Amino acid sequence: MLQSPLSALRYALLAWALGLGGAASVAVADNLADAQRLLKQGQQAAALEKIEEHLASNPADARGRFSKGLILVEMGRPADAMTVFSKLIEDYPELPEPYNNLAVLYAQQKQYDKAQTALEMAIRILPTYATAYENLGDIHARLAGQAYEKALQIDPAKKAVRLKLARVQEAGSRGLGDADRKSVV
Repeated sequence: MLQSPLSALRYALLAWALGLGGAASVAVADNLADAQRLLKQGQQAAALEKIEEHLASNPADARGRFSKGLILVEMGRPADAMTVFSKLIEDYPELPEPYNNLAVLYAQQKQYDKAQTALEMAIRILPTYATAYENLGDIHARLAGQAYEKALQIDPAKKAVRLKLARVQEAGSRGLGDADRKSVV
């Protein structure tokens, strides 16, 4: 299942990397915590409003922008979320998470080649990014399934291909199936 958790530690490291310290990081954390709380309560519009207020005074804040993308996904606005993650990549190409989340959104649109490229970039940036590797494996499995289906369209009598397709589909039912419903965490 494609996923993209961003741990509190990564948020803290991101704040440190962006030069946020002391009271500034506490204020940012409070604003983001408020937005996350609202989102967990199902108040997506209020969470987005809180993030927008935060970004009005902190437009370069990568954490706030990342959170905005997550909220937009939760609101069912993947195109807007893709714009946010793409702009975040432009401004902070050293951050792997926006690439991963963009890949998840590409995968939902069945744009597997774009998803693969984005995941490979996330891995290039952070070679220990296990979630990106898992997501890349899921993309490879989907691409394999497409190739097996095409082979069977050309030659339906290929029993070995049918078995391979069944294995990929079985694996997908255990892990890949949630990817179309779950974009980012």
